[in-house]
Amino acid sequence: MTQAIFYLMPDTPSPEHEPMPALEAVYLAACRLAERAYRQQQEIYIHCQDKQQAYAIDELLWQFEPTAFVPHNLKGEGPMTGAPVEIGFDKLGPNKSRQLLINLADQMPAFAVNLPHIIDFVANDDELKRIARSRYRQYQSTGINPSTQALAI
Repeated sequence: MTQAIFYLMPDTPSPEHEPMPALEAVYLAACRLAERAYRQQQEIYIHCQDKQQAYAIDELLWQFEPTAFVPHNLKGEGPMTGAPVEIGFDKLGPNKSRQLLINLADQMPAFAVNLPHIIDFVANDDELKRIARSRYRQYQSTGINPSTQALAI
């Protein structure tokens, strides 16, 4: 059965970090979780709302330190077998089987039920929280019972 976790973004940034917009904090958390999953040899699909968001995630992954490089590509680009992290935004989902879906879209993608693990986020912003609550109910309506936990990376 598919397992889904909604990570609750912290209310305040840690003292060593400057405040950043809620959505940027989610993007950074998504990339760090993708890096962690990659280090655990998982195949990851990051589902984005649109092309602009997909390009932003792609760029953010390129900005990681060289020692923390995460092999990734936008869906339809890169090697024939695909990189360990695939970034896309269409309704079809990943080009091949993946163990982990990181959802950054406003809606639960229909293909989410085909992946064993899902990560989603509750951003520290009232409107984004409202959208996350709607996604949470969407997961529940498909029989997925999401859990929540505070983000700690």
